[in-house]
Amino acid sequence: MKITITGKDLKATDAIKEYAEKKLARIEKYFDEEISGNVEVTVTIKNEKDTQTAEMYVYAKGVSYKAVTESRDLYASIDKDIDILEGQMRKTKAKKEKMQRDSSLKQINISGDEEKMIENEVIKNAYYDIRPISIEDAKIKLSEKTGSIFYTFINVDTGKVNVIFKLKDSKNFGLIEPAN
Repeated sequence: MKITITGKDLKATDAIKEYAEKKLARIEKYFDEEISGNVEVTVTIKNEKDTQTAEMYVYAKGVSYKAVTESRDLYASIDKDIDILEGQMRKTKAKKEKMQRDSSLKQINISGDEEKMIENEVIKNAYYDIRPISIEDAKIKLSEKTGSIFYTFINVDTGKVNVIFKLKDSKNFGLIEPAN
């Protein structure tokens, strides 16, 4: 990492520089070894009346991160900036991993660089118990399951498999029953 520390209305002492560099080592784990050499960090420290401000900008592989914190203690500002930057980097890393995971489900590598999109295939199975209950109980079960938009059950009145689902208004329900 290339670290530049400057002071405005405040001298960047060796102790402050060493402290900032030591703390910035925490964010190195978010970069590969090949990228780590190309990471540029700019730290600007300022003194304004009773507050000490630390601004940190990190530029890495086309992505930039920024943290600005004010405090009475410059060391506390630096610590808070590192926490903010680490949170931003963790979030970015999680997004990238999710995108890679999602894309791997959608594509199959046939041979070499040739890839084909999966179409018209069942790629995920879900298993659940179907129990005989009334329609009213099924509405209650569906309401209890946050994030679910349907609930499959055996209707105690007809003995057939039914599906109850939430309508787009989120207040009413729909019911799917077999015709026979």
